[in-house]
Amino acid sequence: MMSCSSAAGGSRCQPTPSEPLSAAIAGKVALHPCYSKSGHHRFARMHLPVAPACNLQCNYCNRKFDCSNESRPGVSSSLLTPEQAVAKVRQVAMAIPQLSVVGIAGPGDPLANIVRTFTTLEMVREQLPDMKLCLSTNGLMLPDAVDRLVSLGVDHVTVTINTLDPQIAAQIYAWLWLEGERYSGREAGEILIARQLEGVRRLTAQGVLVKINSVLIPGINDFALADVSRELREAGAFIHNIMPLIARPEHGTVFGLNGQAEPDAEMVARVRESCGEVMPQMTHCQQCRADAIGMLGEDRSQQFALLPVESAPQPWLPTLFRRAQLHASIVTKGESEDAEACLVAVASTHGELIDCHFGHADRFRIYSLSAAGAVLVNERFTPKYCQGSDNCEPPENDARMATVLDLLADVKAVFCARIGYEPWQKLQSRGIQPCVDDAWQPITSSLLRWWQAAPSKGQNKGVA
Repeated sequence: MMSCSSAAGGSRCQPTPSEPLSAAIAGKVALHPCYSKSGHHRFARMHLPVAPACNLQCNYCNRKFDCSNESRPGVSSSLLTPEQAVAKVRQVAMAIPQLSVVGIAGPGDPLANIVRTFTTLEMVREQLPDMKLCLSTNGLMLPDAVDRLVSLGVDHVTVTINTLDPQIAAQIYAWLWLEGERYSGREAGEILIARQLEGVRRLTAQGVLVKINSVLIPGINDFALADVSRELREAGAFIHNIMPLIARPEHGTVFGLNGQAEPDAEMVARVRESCGEVMPQMTHCQQCRADAIGMLGEDRSQQFALLPVESAPQPWLPTLFRRAQLHASIVTKGESEDAEACLVAVASTHGELIDCHFGHADRFRIYSLSAAGAVLVNERFTPKYCQGSDNCEPPENDARMATVLDLLADVKAVFCARIGYEPWQKLQSRGIQPCVDDAWQPITSSLLRWWQAAPSKGQNKGVA
């Protein structure tokens, strides 16, 4: 049975905890190690510490810099500029090709550092178009940022929500800053909770996967987190991560200094079980640092020294194509390495149907076709070649078209709802087959039907 609710942007339905995911959601989940229990064994993540300031003081938090000996949220060994952050992503992606997600999680709150955060996200999106972008926030400024996040293709957002009761919130948060005013106590809790819920609803209404983080604090919110699961599930959230409080005196937090107890394993299991009745639970969280690098459960951040920012970075496409080959091999368990396997690109609005015009696509979903079936490998973000019916002809769009064609150079075919004569010819000249016969049809069945009938399987540059 689907769990559904309505919002200003329309109706949204989430599967119940035991119900299979749709193809579109399953594809988003599989490639994100924090959202997929199996994905965290196969793909790596990277947190960019570009956001030092925070607009909310939590009693369990003490943001630390130049800290290499603590493994918990809010600490980082360095603070990067947006330019340094992008240079480091390039460095890490070449050393760890399993890297699939780049996120901003602190050491403060990303949305309290709006310029630094969005400058970083925009630069990563422009320079590394195959990277999945992610954000973690306390949610205070989320309603104001949703449209910008969606426009950049940020389709995974984590929101830390510890309670829906303003009185409990007053015990967890010392104060918050909003529009130049400082609030505390119950009033602060009311403001925060209202804006968190509004932000989550706006995100899920636009198809963004939302993970809810909650810090489990014995005697304060342990009995109230089931209500968080229930209401946030109704708001469209996808998964709930119950994190045990870390409150040691040496960390210098309010809770650590006043002797607040940490939950034991039995309490964590009991609360997760209760919350799991209404929302899927994340049980593999490692409570990562703000500069974490690598697979979940490991942190390789100390292995990567800060390099000078290059004035003319090396071309990214060769690395992008190598990463696609490796990711295809990972998700197909090696079947993509067969001589008959290939990569194809799909223009799709939501990841279910082939329903997007080639010139209107701002991203192409890359699939591996092999004995493993049609399996999503990743997404590549592209500039829209066509900005409207009056702006789809060269020469204005030659640069945009060239960029799109370059990004698709390793695929065998492109599936879309419609395509103009000129891009059709240019795709064919590069050995890429344009496919429009399956417009508005389901992606997976269409791709497999084409692959089974393809006369030259394995004889193309797009073999994965």
